[in-house]
Amino acid sequence: MTPPLTIAQAAALIAARKLSPVELVQSCLARIEKLDDTLHAFIRLTPARALAEAKAAEAQIMTSGPRGPLHGIPIAHKDIFCTKGIPTTAHSKILIDHVPAEDAIVVRRLVEAGTVMLGKLATHEFATVGPSFDLPWPPARNPWNPAHFTGGSSSGTGAAVAAGLVLGGTGSDTGGSIRLPASLCGVAGFKPTYGLCPRTGILPLAYSLDHVGPLAWTVEDCAIMLQPMVGPDAGDSASANVQAPDFRASLGGSIKGMRIGFVRHFHELDCSVNDATRRALEDAVSVFRDLGAEVIDVTLPPLADWTACGEIIVLAESYALHEKWMKSRLQDYGQCFRDYVTMGAFLSAGDYVEAQRMRRELCAAFDDTMLKVDVLLCATTRAEAPPIETQTNVNWFELPCLTGAFNVRGAPALAVCAGFTAAGLPLGMQLVGRPFEDATVLRAGHQYEKATPWRNKRPALSV
Repeated sequence: MTPPLTIAQAAALIAARKLSPVELVQSCLARIEKLDDTLHAFIRLTPARALAEAKAAEAQIMTSGPRGPLHGIPIAHKDIFCTKGIPTTAHSKILIDHVPAEDAIVVRRLVEAGTVMLGKLATHEFATVGPSFDLPWPPARNPWNPAHFTGGSSSGTGAAVAAGLVLGGTGSDTGGSIRLPASLCGVAGFKPTYGLCPRTGILPLAYSLDHVGPLAWTVEDCAIMLQPMVGPDAGDSASANVQAPDFRASLGGSIKGMRIGFVRHFHELDCSVNDATRRALEDAVSVFRDLGAEVIDVTLPPLADWTACGEIIVLAESYALHEKWMKSRLQDYGQCFRDYVTMGAFLSAGDYVEAQRMRRELCAAFDDTMLKVDVLLCATTRAEAPPIETQTNVNWFELPCLTGAFNVRGAPALAVCAGFTAAGLPLGMQLVGRPFEDATVLRAGHQYEKATPWRNKRPALSV
């Protein structure tokens, strides 16, 4: 197999009429046929629809040119994104026969942008914790080493993008579910500002923490995918009525003089990382300084505080959403979901109110720190992807979470590849900005990618 193309590369070739969308989709389908029995990234393939959409895109492009950089680009959706006439199961027996009557808003917008849908991707059950081995479909596997974990809950999207089965995919992020698989699978994953992308038609986990965003091979590709996804929608009460910039156009600016706050205490004191991750973060600081940025150490409230606040909110809100089914169909959930969400039944209204009060204090502290800097740099995970069989339903609670703070704040957060271990597994980091300064975060990540060689390496099984 030839190495996969990025969205930007494929779009340029399609616009120049040097690449047919049909050929591109056929290449992805061949790659899926060869690799997905090992990776289990897909729950459901839609090859007939994909080929029909590719043929229609090709005809339109030959007549009038592409409508934009996503026209004819094959993607897939996390299986909590409703797709009209196509089952949307949340990787769960509970919804195994659920066929939506309408597309989620972001799915519809991506269709209108010209994307070609290859199918629905694996997730942890209802976008919670995992991996689970007692669900109707197996968990996704990491393309860099299929014996290892993908991270989650956008597990199938991370695996599919890394392996080149799709050029991009959708994900959701309630406590890290875009950024964790992006880091462990070595791709780029962007959690936009809360409310920037509407969640209408996406199965919820925790309304006040749920975010929607893209995963792709590069930051540039994430910016391309993000553009049509943003914008207000009346169906989502949290949807922000803001004018989005041209995210791709904003990538090219210099970051000379950008102020980057290094949240060193997150990975040195609050949640200790391994040596390879520590070195990758220090190397990233050097890269940013070489690019002309000013990097200083900054302090946020301890990770334990952010994690406690976020976990109480997500448990309370997710239990409220699932209470009816949990009382009537408890055994139809997998064990990981049952063990996790059932804890929400034991929280009081007072616990939830106090968590929301604490949230306001934490957010105020975040905002004070962001007066000094433009972007934060911090760890995404403690280490590279672990063996999948070592992951249990209690791993989540062993140490504070490195990603959940930015769901609590609703700030834009980008995961990018920051290098590789000696064994060839990817390492990640995250960049975080002020709410609605998503373009600044993407620009910092793009300039870092251009200055490092990590995007030149693909999983061996995919090339």
